[in-house]
Amino acid sequence: MALPMRITFDDKDYIYQILNTNLIDKHTTELELIFNGEKLQLVMDERKTWIQKDNVTSVDPDLVQALGRSVSLRLRM
Repeated sequence: MALPMRITFDDKDYIYQILNTNLIDKHTTELELIFNGEKLQLVMDERKTWIQKDNVTSVDPDLVQALGRSVSLRLRM
């Protein structure tokens, strides 16, 4: 699924790609993305919010949540 996708967050445009090789469905709780040239791993926590895996905070947590929601909406998770 390495098609480039766009998201606008805080009046800035970002491009990301989904790297998951397995099927993404409504039961998916982990995502792998390429964002700003870096590999970004997202996981859904018990509150159903997207966070970075292993408590890494290299990206703004609100932007991480927006990326997770963007993927969820596009792929009907």
